[in-house]
Amino acid sequence: MNNFIILVLDGIGIGELPDASRYNDTGSNTICNIAEAQGSLNLPNLQKMGLGNITPIKGITPAQYPLASFGKMAEKSKGKDSTTGHWELGGLQIDKDFDYFPDGFPDEMVNKFIRLTGCRGVLGNKAASGTEIIKELGDEHVKTGYPIIYTSADSVFQIAAHEEVIPLSRLYEICKITRSEVLESPLNVGRVIARPFITGIDGQYIRTVNRKDYSLDAPGDTILDLCYKNNIATCAIGKINDLFNHRGIKISEHSKSNREGVNKILEYSLKLKNSLLFINLVDFDVYYGHRNDVDGFVKALSEFDDQLPAILNSLDESDYIVITSDHGNDPTTASTDHSREYVPLLFYNKRRNGKNLGIRKTFADVSKTAADFFKLPNEYDARSFL
Repeated sequence: MNNFIILVLDGIGIGELPDASRYNDTGSNTICNIAEAQGSLNLPNLQKMGLGNITPIKGITPAQYPLASFGKMAEKSKGKDSTTGHWELGGLQIDKDFDYFPDGFPDEMVNKFIRLTGCRGVLGNKAASGTEIIKELGDEHVKTGYPIIYTSADSVFQIAAHEEVIPLSRLYEICKITRSEVLESPLNVGRVIARPFITGIDGQYIRTVNRKDYSLDAPGDTILDLCYKNNIATCAIGKINDLFNHRGIKISEHSKSNREGVNKILEYSLKLKNSLLFINLVDFDVYYGHRNDVDGFVKALSEFDDQLPAILNSLDESDYIVITSDHGNDPTTASTDHSREYVPLLFYNKRRNGKNLGIRKTFADVSKTAADFFKLPNEYDARSFL
């Protein structure tokens, strides 16, 4: 049906980049370190695609005749954030890094936040794990009504609130004000993220699926913009919508789990024709990488591997799919943050034999390939592997 599909398995890196030491990520290798920690991995469908042909992975042997072309891609942009990773997959390379706040947000920013949002105060204001900070400050938040603000190694301003203390509509309003007024230029903060939580049946605080991201606009035309302007339908599934600030997107579908995201892929790959589908499956990153949960990561990988044949069977001979990632998130290291890594590249079409695509110099090769597929003129500084 002449569709081009970009499927991002969020947080699945495949080895440290040459500059990983600058990001304190020496030794990070998400999928290989997981395999070592487990003794081996069993992902038979990804193995047939050629995942084990990219690099040695314990338990995943190279396929003699891989179904997909295979390789890995280096990130040319600075940072290891979801925003820059996706923007580069979208064809852009970001020379200016985002602003980061390893010691918390400055007093001037916090005071501006309180004044413009109308909040009476804040809690937190530090770099922290999202699950840990609600354990630490959840009770005080419920007592005072103050939102919990925090950041991470990424360029993010995160705002956590109990849904019964600060309703979702109010939390989203606070995030919008923060994005448009508190963090105005020259600040260059990648995302404001609403992080709602509730009280579980055991009395512990748990985050809900009502997260919402408020991103900067991409500084140039991405492959979504290019297709949209040339009357090629664009369908974004998962947090793609938020990362590209809903720009260049005709069909927008949020998904609350990997399984729901895969179901949306199956629905739209059969429904759409001559379209670009851009999907993010976030569970690997948010539930397992950031929580250093190796067992959970392995389970999520196995579940995706089980669903992969259905995805491939939904394609016809005119469709192409890229399976890749946006950064690493190695759950075997001490850090709970993203890791500066190569990302895997699997490029599949039913008519084509798998070939070695080597090491690509930029994620933007994906969008260069998509633009070539749709025969769209473009100026992306990249090389197509079509």
